[in-house]
Amino acid sequence: MTLESIMACCLSEEAKEARRINDEIERQLRRDKRDARRELKLLLLGTGESGKSTFIKQMRIIHGTGYSEDDKRGFTKLVFQNIFTSMQSMIRAMETLKIPYKYEHNKPHANLVKEVDVEMVFALENPYVDAIKSLWNDPGTLKCYDRSYMNALDRISQPCYLPTQQDVLRVRVPTTGIIEYPFDLQSVIFRMVDVGGQRSERRKWIHCFENNSSVILFLNKKDLLEEKIMYSHLVDYFPEYDGPQRDAQAGREFILKMFVDLNPDSDKIIYSHFTCATDTENIRFVFAAVKDTILQLNLKEYNLV
Repeated sequence: MTLESIMACCLSEEAKEARRINDEIERQLRRDKRDARRELKLLLLGTGESGKSTFIKQMRIIHGTGYSEDDKRGFTKLVFQNIFTSMQSMIRAMETLKIPYKYEHNKPHANLVKEVDVEMVFALENPYVDAIKSLWNDPGTLKCYDRSYMNALDRISQPCYLPTQQDVLRVRVPTTGIIEYPFDLQSVIFRMVDVGGQRSERRKWIHCFENNSSVILFLNKKDLLEEKIMYSHLVDYFPEYDGPQRDAQAGREFILKMFVDLNPDSDKIIYSHFTCATDTENIRFVFAAVKDTILQLNLKEYNLV
């Protein structure tokens, strides 16, 4: 065999390999394009503590694997820490509002709880359990309360305590960085993204969604609005409100209109829903409507409807 024939053979093999690699790349690009069409990314935007992370937890419960006993056990320390954080907030609120304790023995209880470094809380034990129970039952405290876990303190302070699904939903953990939760629904992958509610986080992610324009507005914590509107009037905060007092429906419509009026593009539809992120059935119902809206918009984008 001559040198020329050997080189021709080698070139032929190299050409075949190059063609094989090129074909594989083309196939992968087609797969990626197909997969991109069946994956929808949902960006959750909102202020801190507006319910974004809770919404993702609900998606895990409704459309994912939920929370195993080990998963729930991992929230135990956070529940304990949330209890101390809530009680410390109430103590500070009472001091600010100058609301006195009815029972004198609760003053030292308040001092005891205030001195706790929440980050160092790993258990819920006496004397703290008794102090928190006593403070919680003081008529003064009940004037400015956060009832997330306090009504369940007897259950939570048990040595064998395992957080319930509702406990997990109510756990407050500030989100830093980007958290994604993908789930498969009707052969479409929904990738829900929580980017944290702080302004300082926004520069890191906003460029990822420059071409996405569909907006679905969740007005969360409707349960708190219905509760607070009975003794706190909207006109005190929004002088332009001229609707009836103590009317949750009128209040919701007014707040929704304020958001919708900010839409600079009259041709763009703002899809809105009133939600309670800790209510699984409410979120199940709302997301069913959201899913249908998103799928319809996606089909239109690819000219399939």
